[in-house]
Amino acid sequence: MRLLITVARRIHKRPLCSPTSCLSSAASSSGAATNSGLQFRDDQLVCGSTGELVQRLSGQVEVRTEFISEEEEGALMKELEPGLRKKRYEFDHWDDAIHGYRETERAQWGAVCEGVMDRLRAVAFSEGSPLLGPVHVLDLDKAGYIKPHIDSVKFCGSTIAGLSLLSDSVMRLVREDETAEWLNLFLPRRSLYILRDQARYKFTHEILKDAESIFSGQRVPRHRRISVICRNLPV
Repeated sequence: MRLLITVARRIHKRPLCSPTSCLSSAASSSGAATNSGLQFRDDQLVCGSTGELVQRLSGQVEVRTEFISEEEEGALMKELEPGLRKKRYEFDHWDDAIHGYRETERAQWGAVCEGVMDRLRAVAFSEGSPLLGPVHVLDLDKAGYIKPHIDSVKFCGSTIAGLSLLSDSVMRLVREDETAEWLNLFLPRRSLYILRDQARYKFTHEILKDAESIFSGQRVPRHRRISVICRNLPV
């Protein structure tokens, strides 16, 4: 099975965000619950090279904390774990986009998980938007990471939405033609992230490896992480 992504050029400079450039990306102002003990308010979950950039992309980048409950996370894992256990972690991706991963697709869900997916689709995609096939499930080993890339426009539309299971993590977006422009997203366990439009196709995105997993000057320990990802089709 192959991810429908094409690798963009690697971003060698890995800047740390300043707390002063952290602005709101969610409607709520409550605190983000994390499995690493970190405390960030919902209005501190997206940092950028400048406040202006964060504001400009605020409608295209979202992080919604506690999008699913512990019970819903458990239900998802109960359905996904048996199939994932049959696969080995791979450390050589076919186009060098991912290191330390295994993946699968899911077309049918039990009642609890189908309810989660319905809620995700309603929040992330416009009504009637055609979605890309089965749901993509990506399992990253603790030592795994996703390198900077941009999804293939041939197969994927304007929006990607992903649930983060089992671990907090940091996603980095870097503008492909101007690497001085970047965003860092803190993705707490059980959160939902959404990327749309320019944030999706003008910026590479990546999940930082454990050794480089830092957000707003604070270490974010990376453990095994499973992402449940939906994409829409190109128009």
